[in-house]
Amino acid sequence: MTGQKFASSRDGVVTSPHALATQSGLKVLRQGGNAIEAALATAATLAVVYPHMNSLGGDGFWLVADGVGWVRGISGAGPAGRAYTARFYLDQGFKQIPERGPLAANTVAGIVGLWHAAYEHSRSVWGGQFSWGDLLEDAVTYAEQGFPLSKDHWEVLCEQRTQLESIREFRQVFLADGEHLSPGQIFVQPQLARTLKQLQSEGAESFYRGPLASRIVAGLHQVGSRLCAEDFRNYNAQWVEPITATYRGGILVNLPPPTQGLASLMILALLDRCDFRSSNHLSARYIHYAVEATKLAFEVRDRYVTDPDFADVPVSELLSSAFLDSLVAKINPRQARPYPPPACETDTVWYGVVDREGRAVSAIQSIYHPFGSGVVVGDTGILWQNRGCAFSLDRRQVNCIVPGKRPRHTLNPAMFFTKSRLHLVYGTMGGEGQPQTQAALVTRVLDFGLSLVEAIDAPRWLLGRTWGAPSVTLKLERRFDDRVYQELADLGHVVEWVAPYCRSMGHAGVIRLTAEGGYEAVADPRSDGAALGV
Repeated sequence: MTGQKFASSRDGVVTSPHALATQSGLKVLRQGGNAIEAALATAATLAVVYPHMNSLGGDGFWLVADGVGWVRGISGAGPAGRAYTARFYLDQGFKQIPERGPLAANTVAGIVGLWHAAYEHSRSVWGGQFSWGDLLEDAVTYAEQGFPLSKDHWEVLCEQRTQLESIREFRQVFLADGEHLSPGQIFVQPQLARTLKQLQSEGAESFYRGPLASRIVAGLHQVGSRLCAEDFRNYNAQWVEPITATYRGGILVNLPPPTQGLASLMILALLDRCDFRSSNHLSARYIHYAVEATKLAFEVRDRYVTDPDFADVPVSELLSSAFLDSLVAKINPRQARPYPPPACETDTVWYGVVDREGRAVSAIQSIYHPFGSGVVVGDTGILWQNRGCAFSLDRRQVNCIVPGKRPRHTLNPAMFFTKSRLHLVYGTMGGEGQPQTQAALVTRVLDFGLSLVEAIDAPRWLLGRTWGAPSVTLKLERRFDDRVYQELADLGHVVEWVAPYCRSMGHAGVIRLTAEGGYEAVADPRSDGAALGV
């Protein structure tokens, strides 16, 4: 299922990587709902119709702006359970945290708590009128009555099948107990529908401190996870102050640690100091500068970014002019730097909403790897994330697992302001590719003057690993000129072609607030998504 990829309106727009989710958000806007309410409806539907990328068992982060200069973040990152320590894994012979199975289901799911925090803000500050249950209604319908299996969902299922079919509960729910699924087949999730109905009637608090929490914990224990009731009771989503950097006279806004928002800001802040605009947006020179900035930003991220409740992360210092100037001096326009460590594959959804008042949400939610841990929790139908496998077992590492600690997150939704006025709402899935795709979108719109459609369609690059492939090459979509490939190779990059429209380049989305007071939105042609206007 796909939908239109561009929309414009003066009364609000929605973009997401699945057309049904975009429609859920649009319906709320058309009925007078605000951006938070529309984003919640979009988010809940995504958790049903795109299960390979997100679920009720995952995490999320939001940026929320009121249209007149106020912007805040909500962190929905779940911490490691009290039973999970480095010693726990090392004593069982693990050298790293498993990526699949019950011992990968080691962190609390934070997304429902984030939805609750956003909903309370909508009701108390923005005058939201929709009930909690109404905003989940489309999600219940799609879980109960089914929806056509998307091409992207089917392709990822085929790619991941050998890793996941040995997990009995996963096989029963997502592989129809061994039956061959096909694109367009109606996929029904009756257990998840019952869980969503319980969440509707009991409210979000029940997910952590109520009857639903008891079902979830029992289900986790049943499949072998050691998360306990206390882990859930102790969790709350957090409102956080965003972090910022300047770009072309405007302000980039992103989420603080434990997200990699710092890296996304740093890449663009470094590019703000580079001379690439004399080239075009398909040139080797432009890509070289972007890739070299990415390497430097990732080195900083990997050294410093962790849960700030457990270690100091000197964000202000790392985004200072002096530090950025010292980094950009390391970029050699004629020679590539060594590659950073291999990236992790991840699956995520980004979605964005702006309402008729100019209030906006830039949001992202994820279960980390495709289909997360592969663990379906008891009879709840909830697929649990494996975000905790991002932790290290090395106690010398800043991201070492500790009970109650949040793992480093690839998730980072973004915004861009000019003169205190919101101008862009943007983001993407793609793990390590998120900061790179964000940089491509921002530079192509602001520096090269591309339309939103041109910017999101243009061929992309990715430094790092793609799904299932161990290489850390510089991937180029096969729409770049052969000369660009050769020029990058001559600079020392290890270059590789990928498909012309490659899923691993991210499912991005952008909303722009125009000078005339209207809104434009685009969805990625690489996704099953849609952009719709009121």
